[in-house]
Amino acid sequence: MHSLQFTADSSSNGMVERGFTVGEVPGVLWSPASATERAPLVLMGHGGGAHKKHPAMAGRAQRLVTGCGFHVAVIDAPGHGDRPRTAQDEREIAELRKAQAAGEPEGPIVVRYNARLAELALPEWRATLDALQELPEIGADGPVGYFGIGLGTAIGLPLVVVEPRITAAVFGMHWPDALFEQAKRITIPIEFAMQWDNERIPREASLALFDAFASKEKTLHANAGTHFDLPRFEADSAVRFLARHLGGAVNSPS
Repeated sequence: MHSLQFTADSSSNGMVERGFTVGEVPGVLWSPASATERAPLVLMGHGGGAHKKHPAMAGRAQRLVTGCGFHVAVIDAPGHGDRPRTAQDEREIAELRKAQAAGEPEGPIVVRYNARLAELALPEWRATLDALQELPEIGADGPVGYFGIGLGTAIGLPLVVVEPRITAAVFGMHWPDALFEQAKRITIPIEFAMQWDNERIPREASLALFDAFASKEKTLHANAGTHFDLPRFEADSAVRFLARHLGGAVNSPS
C-alpha cells in the first residue's frame, strides 16, 4: 500500500493547494484555508488531453472548496499531465488525430483508448482514496463524491461501480459502448450532462447511457450546443448536487 507524500503547497483565495504523490502517481489536493473540522471529499477526473491542474479542474475545485468547504482531489490519468506517455499512448493519439483530420468517427478510438486508461487508473484512484482518508482533515468515514466529464466519466463510472465509499457522482459527455453494462450496476444519485447537438457523441448514445443507470435518483441536463459548448453553469449545478448529497451548504465562492 502506497502512502501519500506531499510535494508542494500554496495558498490563495481561501484555498490551500497541495501537490502530492501516491506511489508514482501525481495529484493535487485543494482544501479550505481555514478548515478546523473534517469535511467531505470530492474526487475529480480531468478530461482527455488535460491534467490535474487544468483550469477547469481548478475552477471547479474553487467552487467546491470555498463554496462548500469540501476537499477536492485530482490525479493525472495515465499518459496525462506529469505522467509519461507510452508507445501505445502515442499510437492511439496519432490514430485519433488522423481520424479527426479525415472527418471520420472518433468514437471507436476514444472508447477503446479510454477503456484502457480506466483499467489502469482504477487501482490508482482506490489507492489514492485510501491514502487521502488517512488524513485527519478527511478521515475514513467521511462522505465521498465524484465529478468527471469525458475521460473523467470513462474512468469515474467504473470506479463508482467498485468503490462503495463514493455515494454521489456527476458524469457526462461520453460514449456508452464500454460503460453501458457497468452503468446498470450503479444505484447512487447521479447528475448527467450532455450536449443536445454534440457532433462527436450522438444524442441517442448519451440518452442510452443515462437511461442505463439503475439509480432511483438521476437527473439529466441536456443543453443546446456542440461538444465544447457545455455551459459553465453546469459546474455550479454539479456543486449544488454534490453539496446536497454529501452534506453542506453552498455559499458564494470567495
